[in-house]
Amino acid sequence: MCEQIRTVNVGVIGLGTVGGGTVRLLNKQREEYKRAYGMDARVARGCSLDEAAAAELGLTGDAFTSDWHDITSDPSIDIVVELIGGEHPATEIMLDAFAHGKHVVSANKALLGKEMERLAGEARAAGVQLRCEASCGGGIPIIDALERGLAGNDMLALAGIVNGTTNYILSRMDAEGLGFDEVLADAQRLGYAEADPTADVDGLDAAAKIAILSSIAFHTRVMSADVDCQGIRAVSAGDISWAREHDMAVKLLAVGRKTNGRVEARVQPAMIPAGHMLASVNGAMNAVFAVGDAVGETMFYGAGAGSFPTASAVVSDVLAIARPLSQGRVVEEEAEPYAKTLPVATTEDMTGRYYVRVPLHGDADADVQSAVRAAFEEHGVGIESIQQGSAGDLVILTEQTSPSKLRLLCDVLRGREMAASAVSIIRIEDTAAWSEGAEKN
Repeated sequence: MCEQIRTVNVGVIGLGTVGGGTVRLLNKQREEYKRAYGMDARVARGCSLDEAAAAELGLTGDAFTSDWHDITSDPSIDIVVELIGGEHPATEIMLDAFAHGKHVVSANKALLGKEMERLAGEARAAGVQLRCEASCGGGIPIIDALERGLAGNDMLALAGIVNGTTNYILSRMDAEGLGFDEVLADAQRLGYAEADPTADVDGLDAAAKIAILSSIAFHTRVMSADVDCQGIRAVSAGDISWAREHDMAVKLLAVGRKTNGRVEARVQPAMIPAGHMLASVNGAMNAVFAVGDAVGETMFYGAGAGSFPTASAVVSDVLAIARPLSQGRVVEEEAEPYAKTLPVATTEDMTGRYYVRVPLHGDADADVQSAVRAAFEEHGVGIESIQQGSAGDLVILTEQTSPSKLRLLCDVLRGREMAASAVSIIRIEDTAAWSEGAEKN
């Protein structure tokens, strides 16, 4: 059978950490793919601005180029793998590849979270596929699970720890009692965090991922801009200690839910029960907790980044396209992009109970507490309990309220000089609600 199969040529644009891992993995396993799957996928060309890095991967001579156009326009290339990230020229690379009749594999969550509808539509019009397993959760095969393994379900909820940098920071703050700034600086030194950590610590990276996953899970278009997003900069060691004392853990959660005829998509620090499966996900690891009406609760766990874990996801997409091509079968074009068939919930709809820590200028005497209570009442935020924290701050547990009300209230507290610094807002997550609507087994 191996003599009859056609070699499928792959062009990899971007030969950094993930691109290098992809080339190495395809080269290492090429003969095994032939034996096990009856297919042949070969890295024919690589594109990088670093010729030495390409040479280390064996991409020299005609197999190397510094101009991506040489790959997207090469008639011998069947699959273009875009691994440079960012919006430009990644958008142009994909569009040019489609125009030349080439399938595209990408890990570009930032671009796809924003432009998936447009790009998937262009792929469909060109009769090719756009695949993006590596865009969400690194090596975790969550997109394939949602599109195929769980396709028989009405998906009810997704809750993910999908950013390794923030999970690493929160895990160390929990284990060592350190502050956010101290752990972030160490994470940057060790390479777990970028020099500019904004996309990670402000939740933007996680927002792009939950937009992609929610679109697939709930069959309705969700874009990054639809996701209510709050990062972890204001989370303190004291907040994490309080959670631990109350048998909870603090995680940056990306949550997608179908509720009341809407899709709720949000990213925010949350307290979850210490016994929940997601509470034990530490370090730079990722996990996605997915609930379907038939299957019930499932969880997918693994490395959320890194050369070979992410390359594993990239290569799975390459093989899904290469197998039928190699065997002379037709590759189906990209499916019709999801339209916005369900409305996306606003922040007013995303109600929940919250932990709020108000750092004060001085002691939380009766007058200060009274003023804070009055501000909460003025903004329609009910208080379940209020107490003085170990550092003299006020720790408030709210009744059901919306994040938009809380954020406006916190701005008011700062404006009236009641709060000495950033107010910490952490959702007390109702994890039981994620499984509402599941069949009894």
